[in-house]
Amino acid sequence: MAPAGSGESLADILERVLDKGIVVAGDIMVSVLDVELLSLKVRLLVVSVDTAREMGIDWWTRDAFLTSGALARENSELRSTVERLERSLALPASSRAEA
Repeated sequence: MAPAGSGESLADILERVLDKGIVVAGDIMVSVLDVELLSLKVRLLVVSVDTAREMGIDWWTRDAFLTSGALARENSELRSTVERLERSLALPASSRAEA
């Protein structure tokens, strides 16, 4: 943190953190009578998107739920599957419209 009289604003500090990055790491273990019941490993990385890409971190570009059009593709695939199933059951068109 900057000294009180340095004149750095919160925006300057945030810009520096996002540019350089900050890592918070910790392990939490819950035990009763030397029997480990729960173990959590916490890793938090706070950086800008550009800095993350420079580090080789870009998982959001491959995540199906975050990429544009992923849900539309999934919806289209589901519709084609339903249509194929309806054809295999040979349901009349009027029955399909009501369902």
